[in-house]
Amino acid sequence: MKLLLNVHLPLLPLEALCPRWSEPASRVVIEQGRVLTMSREAARAGVRHDMRSGGVLAIAPETAFLERNLEKESEALNAISTALMRFTPEVTFEDNFSVLLDVTASLRLFGGPHAICSLVKQSVTALGFSLQLGAAPTAYGAWLLAQSYRSRGLTFRRRVLSIDSLTKRLNLLPCGLIPAAAPYHAWLNDIGAKNIGAVRRLPRAGLVRRTSKDLLAALDRAYGEAPEMFKWIEPPLQFTARIETFERVEHAEALLHGASSLIHQLVGWLAAVKQAVRILALYLEHERGHAAVPPTLVEVRFGEPTWREEHFTRLLKERLAKVELDAPVIALRLEALDVEPMAPPNESLFPEPGGAPEDFSRLLELLSARLGPENVLVIEDVDDHRPEVCNAWMPATAKKPRTQVEE
Repeated sequence: MKLLLNVHLPLLPLEALCPRWSEPASRVVIEQGRVLTMSREAARAGVRHDMRSGGVLAIAPETAFLERNLEKESEALNAISTALMRFTPEVTFEDNFSVLLDVTASLRLFGGPHAICSLVKQSVTALGFSLQLGAAPTAYGAWLLAQSYRSRGLTFRRRVLSIDSLTKRLNLLPCGLIPAAAPYHAWLNDIGAKNIGAVRRLPRAGLVRRTSKDLLAALDRAYGEAPEMFKWIEPPLQFTARIETFERVEHAEALLHGASSLIHQLVGWLAAVKQAVRILALYLEHERGHAAVPPTLVEVRFGEPTWREEHFTRLLKERLAKVELDAPVIALRLEALDVEPMAPPNESLFPEPGGAPEDFSRLLELLSARLGPENVLVIEDVDDHRPEVCNAWMPATAKKPRTQVEE
């Protein structure tokens, strides 16, 4: 069974500027003086798409205006696609703020279609974005199902597993959802072809003469009658991710929510490149300009290479609880300083007595995060004939040195 997920982000322009982990408020994004998108609070106040700025102020005077920022939208899409690589390496961008995932090979690993859809929604929501999810055996079919949230009167689920079910769902969708059909919407409406199923039943030769080959190609891709080719995103060789806080933060513990979105991206990147990390660096950026302050470095070291989200979050929480800020924080930047290939799972038949070795390593990491790495030491034996060298104390989270015997 082939299953492709299309993650459509209908409010991306707004949320790229104002992540959800900031306080809810009435905000709108404007482009050329007209409303492009709005927050839920603004919509409740009566703000509508394409409304002029003056009209917004008349009905919701406390609304904050934000100019559209294409650079931040691109950064948000990159962050989402990186985080979703934890489910599959086959991730790419689609039109209209959409991300496509081919999860065919990942279904069994994550517990089936329903489970992986729930995990994808949780991952995108944790980054601070809302989404509409479509799932289908074809990529363009999944894209159309994700876009169908805009169609009134359609209450069916937007996730199908077979071509037959997909055909029935697509036949009910309005043809206006297909971008290639937009120039011919009036003509199609006049002849009674108001949904995709009616358009598909028209004679192909006459339809291509009156419309375009692009429309027929889109229909064939959606219904699985034509091949679909994609260029999957290549993950970068090094990981670095940055997020700005909506307000100046004066307490380090309050930064954990924003840091969690960076950790989601890190986990996706590690899964894509099959790497594990030993040292993480979280930079807390402060004011710029004449009052510039160097970033505050929060370094997290692990006794064993790791790639698990809960492990990162627990140790980072301990470190942030000990940080005293000299200046308010305006942005966070996370970097993976030391990575190595991910170790295969332990295949021993019988468990280790007294617990698994990684449990002891995690205990040492937690103590090091709370007490400081210089206060949690372990004995390391080195292959050396000198007594003062072969037995040495070193931090529990430090790498074991490679000492060569002097001749």
